[in-house]
Amino acid sequence: MAEFDRKIDEVRGTVKSTPGLGKSMAKWSALGAVAAIPLPVVGPIFGAIAGAAWAYRKGTKNK
Repeated sequence: MAEFDRKIDEVRGTVKSTPGLGKSMAKWSALGAVAAIPLPVVGPIFGAIAGAAWAYRKGTKNK
């Protein structure tokens, strides 16, 4: 569990130190949630998580 907590703290630090990353994650999260509404298996929650993960990966790819 300590490994997971350390990774969460690392992600929080990256989001805080990278300008615009949080805003991008929020936009992609909303888009993922809207796109996943018609998919009953995936659902908006998992769509939002996938959208935020995509933005995080895209925002930190070159670092």
